Amino acid sequence: MILKEIVVGPFQCNCKILACPKTGEAVIIDPGDESKEILKYLKNLKTPFGQDLKVKYLFHTHAHLDHIAATRDVRENQVSSKIALHKNDEVLYQQLKMQGGFFGLNLSDPLPVEHYFVDEEVISVGSLKFSIIHTPGHSPGSVSIRLHENSESNVKEMLFSGDTLFQGSIGRTDLWGGDFDVLIKSIRQRIFSLDDDIPVCPGHGPNTLVGIEKRENPFCS
Repeated sequence: MILKEIVVGPFQCNCKILACPKTGEAVIIDPGDESKEILKYLKNLKTPFGQDLKVKYLFHTHAHLDHIAATRDVRENQVSSKIALHKNDEVLYQQLKMQGGFFGLNLSDPLPVEHYFVDEEVISVGSLKFSIIHTPGHSPGSVSIRLHENSESNVKEMLFSGDTLFQGSIGRTDLWGGDFDVLIKSIRQRIFSLDDDIPVCPGHGPNTLVGIEKRENPFCS
């Protein structure tokens, strides 16, 4: 598997590029800022056969500006890709300009969402298989994205948790649509039900493991 993490913007969002090494089909998770930097890495990444990557989806774990601010620029460059988001964050997504205004940022209106995530749907991108897990609480449409193991393509299972679960912490719930009780329920029922040894790749900060957070996270014990 081809995997590149780029920490972008003043909020230090963990943007990921993942691609199938055989077909070059790729996804970008949470293009939150610095579109030029994201596109530079995308251009430089190749398959083992020297092929350019072809982005099929722009996955968004939720629609806060630090996870979507570069989406328009990346989508306009990668014309065959689709913007993917859970329907319950559509209102938040459409308020990108207003979100930016709170921080003195002049952002453009977002492009339309082209694929709405459905809980437990499976999306295949080349040899990569993703499952969508609806994990509201940080926002109504927050999702965690599970990448399934595929030994033939050297793909190891991992979970991209967005701002739902962090190493030793959880997402904030004092923003629009946030709900602490819903968040804790999402984590305990939807994430802690996964195998302990699955890596958790959050939207900010270092990676962790499901089992470590299940045992040690002070907000979820």
